[in-house]
Amino acid sequence: MTTSSQNNTRRFVHYTPDRIRAAVGFEEVTESVARAFADRSRGLGDSPVAVFAPKGRDGDVHVKSAWLPGRAIFTVKVATWFAARAERGDPPSAGILAAFDARTGDLRALLEDDHHLSDIRTAAAGALATRTLARSDAATLSVLGTGVQAYLQVLAAASERPIREVRVWGRNQKRGDRLACAVLARRPDLRVTLSPTPQAACRGADVLVTATSSTEPLVQPEWLEPGTHVTAVGADDREKCELAPACLVRADRIVVDSRDLTKEYGDLARAIAEGVIRSEQELTELGELLANDESGRTGPGEITVCKLVGLGVQDLAAAEVTLARLEAGIIAPRQPASAADLR
Repeated sequence: MTTSSQNNTRRFVHYTPDRIRAAVGFEEVTESVARAFADRSRGLGDSPVAVFAPKGRDGDVHVKSAWLPGRAIFTVKVATWFAARAERGDPPSAGILAAFDARTGDLRALLEDDHHLSDIRTAAAGALATRTLARSDAATLSVLGTGVQAYLQVLAAASERPIREVRVWGRNQKRGDRLACAVLARRPDLRVTLSPTPQAACRGADVLVTATSSTEPLVQPEWLEPGTHVTAVGADDREKCELAPACLVRADRIVVDSRDLTKEYGDLARAIAEGVIRSEQELTELGELLANDESGRTGPGEITVCKLVGLGVQDLAAAEVTLARLEAGIIAPRQPASAADLR
């Protein structure tokens, strides 16, 4: 941690990745993220997004900012994903989050988080999706993807439902093995196996998580069984897609983090572009369910989909909790789950 001076009276604090990871995991930010979702769905604040790909499909950049009334800070985040980082042996994601004083606009803190806050706030959203949409007796979870987000989403869902079995599918078996070992290190009570195909992973899943960077659909509608809940987090730009458009037709209920943004990015945008569903399709925001303390499921046989593209208010919520813990010198009761577990 270093402190920089803007002049003789105003200062900001720079926190490094190790300090941030030691202070906070998804468990600590989940309820704060829930409140931020609810506030946004009530029409409070603002949360602009910009997404661009300066190197084509070899990398992308997400710039997300947010403010909510009554909060002490507002935030601006830059999160990147570049294949070149993975090629040199680093996690492909990186990032930094700036927290500003909401009254004066002064820079209060620079959180050099190496994407950790983006990772855990997305996992928190996945936990909330499972809480509001998955069956209460959900015991089998399947995850498509082998990266940090796949890992965190498994832990997040298992914190909300009595998950006993986890099935992992990925294109790279070594990465699948590494993910399985990482999950078992945190949750030795779970049975973790590798699935040979996405279809095999989907078979019998109570909860299905898609956390890949795929640009073509991985999940077909006939693979979704009655009672399944799907949390789709990987497709977060205009090119990516994990669910075949007909999956959204098959779903009994579609829940999103943002009506507007999910029609512009990811699986829902693909389905609209192909004319499979209408742009005026009735959608429920996750924040609406949380604001009213509602379940998104009306029966055990429903197929539910929660499509998440990620919102700046999640970053704001995560930053508030993180800064409070850092300033108080609080260390997480266990090493928070992070990219370090998969190295």
